[in-house]
Amino acid sequence: MIAEVIVDISNSEIDKVFDYIVPEGEDIRPGQRVEVPFGRQRLEGVVIALKPSPTTSHALKQIEKKLDPEPLILPEFIELMRFMRKKNLRYADCLRLFIPGKLRGGRVRELKRNHLFINTAIDLETGLKSIPARARAQRALYTELYDMKSASEREILEKYSSAPVRALINAGLILKESVAEARIPGGMTINGSRPELTALQSGVVASILSGSGTFLLHGVTGSGKTEVYLRVIEDALKRGKNAIMLVPEIALTPQMLGIFRARFGDMVSIQHSGLSDGERFDEWMRLRRGTARVALGARSAIFAPLTDVGVIIMDEEHDSSYISDSNPRYFTSEIASFRAEYNSAKLILGSATPSVESYFRAQKGEYTLLEMPERVNEKPMPLLETVDMREEIRRGNLGLFSSKLVREIESALNEKNQVMLFLNRRGYASFLRCRNCGYVPKCPDCDVSLTYHIEDNTLRCHYCGARFKSIDSCPLCGYEDLKEGKTGTEKLEMETKRLFPSARVLRMDNDTTRRRDAYTEILSEFSSGGADILVGTQMIAKGHDFGAVTLVGIIDADIALYYSDYRSAERTFQLITQVAGRAGRADKAGRVVMQTYSPNHYVYKFAKSYDYRGFYENEIRARELTKYPPFTKIVRLLVLSEAEDEARRAARGLAAEAATLKKDMPGIFRVQVMQSAIKRLRSYYRYQAVIWIDTSAEDEICPELYEMARRKTSGKVTVFTEINPQQML
Repeated sequence: MIAEVIVDISNSEIDKVFDYIVPEGEDIRPGQRVEVPFGRQRLEGVVIALKPSPTTSHALKQIEKKLDPEPLILPEFIELMRFMRKKNLRYADCLRLFIPGKLRGGRVRELKRNHLFINTAIDLETGLKSIPARARAQRALYTELYDMKSASEREILEKYSSAPVRALINAGLILKESVAEARIPGGMTINGSRPELTALQSGVVASILSGSGTFLLHGVTGSGKTEVYLRVIEDALKRGKNAIMLVPEIALTPQMLGIFRARFGDMVSIQHSGLSDGERFDEWMRLRRGTARVALGARSAIFAPLTDVGVIIMDEEHDSSYISDSNPRYFTSEIASFRAEYNSAKLILGSATPSVESYFRAQKGEYTLLEMPERVNEKPMPLLETVDMREEIRRGNLGLFSSKLVREIESALNEKNQVMLFLNRRGYASFLRCRNCGYVPKCPDCDVSLTYHIEDNTLRCHYCGARFKSIDSCPLCGYEDLKEGKTGTEKLEMETKRLFPSARVLRMDNDTTRRRDAYTEILSEFSSGGADILVGTQMIAKGHDFGAVTLVGIIDADIALYYSDYRSAERTFQLITQVAGRAGRADKAGRVVMQTYSPNHYVYKFAKSYDYRGFYENEIRARELTKYPPFTKIVRLLVLSEAEDEARRAARGLAAEAATLKKDMPGIFRVQVMQSAIKRLRSYYRYQAVIWIDTSAEDEICPELYEMARRKTSGKVTVFTEINPQQML
């Protein structure tokens, strides 16, 4: 028997299937991890198929051994790998998504601890008779353990010394065995009450349960989408099916995990990159063995090893974090769609601000559109007021806070309510600049300015993570008056504490949540009333439900508005609507103060009235006129090389090939070659060829473009392909 094996090396030159001989009498199946000879090395590989004879005339080597007793990779994932391969992803890169990283190479294993068990062949009375009367510790331990039946040795040794334990084991009264223990991640504790559904919720649940395919659930913030998800998952579990629940941010998982555990208990497994290696392994194994049936997590949870999936849910489906912008590059929605079709499962895309592309597909009838336009508590959406920061400057106010926002914060605090302040930029200042010669410290490996962090007096690159000691004077001219760039959350936190000294202030961004369990600690403290004001980036903008929050302040609404990106207006509308929705979710009315330097921009008119439909109609007309998605597909061929000339030459070559292809394929509208917005990142120069194509010709044109990218990839140059890239960085 011959096994087709993918060797665990991410290299385009050996990105293919290799034939190996299955050892005589060895039970090896597709999905099995094996060790194989490869050149002079012994490498891990995955068997993807078996066949009776080889497809090559070369002498074949034999599989050395299998690495697991059972296949770890599901048959579904073998098919998913082939699907992703058509999207110009490497076999090995796909397979690595399907199992915990540290499982490869045997770098993580089950946690085993000694447990003590009562010898059930001996009854209590007989056992006690065999223990000397003076051995009080032995008799107490034996009696206690007899009632418990079993306990961890560590737990017993906290109460008793090792001597009575050893004596009882030697006497055969108790047994010691090594038992696997699951490392269960913690989450927030949430009330598990099961609320009555509103008429609107009931109608939506009924439509989903009686329907099939993909549903776009457009519900305003606070409309009760989470309870809809829970009821649909309940139905799937009753039918013997399993479920996948995706959230866009790791920051959302502690609260969502608490909600899901309150409803489904240990059947819930959490999946995200913030877990320890051991936790990730154990949670993955619980899903693979079927002891957990609901996978909850961020983007990577779409690869949860569940069979018989009945429903897949993507909450906040519009969020860009669902798109992988590093190798391997994939759309979570595409993977979800594949898995839903493979399992004949329902796919639910939920959002208060659906992506323009998703809403367009719903309007065309490709998705079933379900709408929830009202909050479950029947309260109106928060009143959103716009503050023109140009007027504030004219009045002499050069601070971060408008006078209006200061008054509203003081009022909320006086009424014992909570406040959230949103600024989607972390750090203290976005850059430092010499006022004399204009010098700006930049990352030596990336073409970006370094962000100043005052807490540890460092300059940091927010792309590659490099850190440097900050400067007090210009290294070029010696000038000591350095100008600070745009304000970040670190400075906002300090200014908030200065203006409101009696308020308890927390900050939530990538810097304050690096430590393990920091997400849970911050959210739990704020949720329990341990803080009055929460300052944060987009981590606080989505999904959170804090009943005492009556005021949201948007410090700089314009941050995403003027990016050179066709989605900038859409992103701005989504962020404003999402963060505004954190206010007034319980009995008290909510207010939002939005500070902007462009109050007349059309996006704010729609955001102020939460008019998604109006925004969508305005945006879709503009997209149609300018030939942007969803009316076209944009294919980006991103070229990386450590040598700038090599990157530039390869990008120009790709553009030339695409231009030649355009003559024979009318579905190609436009071809453009350019330097990336960030010229250099992590020591690699970046150029790109960008091709606009007709959506109806995607299946014909994209394989040609993918093949061009494969041919151009070499030892000196790497080419990545992206469809409708989220950012043209």
